[in-house]
Amino acid sequence: MIINGEGCILGRLASVVSKSLLNGEEIIVINAEKIMITGNKDWAYARYKQRVDRKSISNPRDLGPKYPHRPDDIFRRTVRGMLPMKKSKGKTAFKGLKAFVGVPAEYADSELTSVPQAEYENIKKGMELGEISKLLGAKF
Repeated sequence: MIINGEGCILGRLASVVSKSLLNGEEIIVINAEKIMITGNKDWAYARYKQRVDRKSISNPRDLGPKYPHRPDDIFRRTVRGMLPMKKSKGKTAFKGLKAFVGVPAEYADSELTSVPQAEYENIKKGMELGEISKLLGAKF
């Protein structure tokens, strides 16, 4: 199933995708940079910046924990948090997820699926995942 992430809310889309992955489907999400995060811009940036800065808080010479900067990786990390990764069922389900920034050439002419539960409607505050990624320093 190929899902267009444009105009979808991050948490709602991630929950639908994680349920589908646990049922054994393979999911491809395109336009990950256009997925919306609801809430105040300053709050959203502070939340993701705090996660990225955990690496230096724990141990400056250590290599982890790592948190992604790119919008497709942030979406994959969000879905990963909704899967039971300590069990083999969650690990195999997570391998069935692919996320892309923009539309790759191989999926340009394929049929896209929309998720009506995750549509961004009548919400006053929000920003795109691509904007947060650029504030975090991602280059995509």
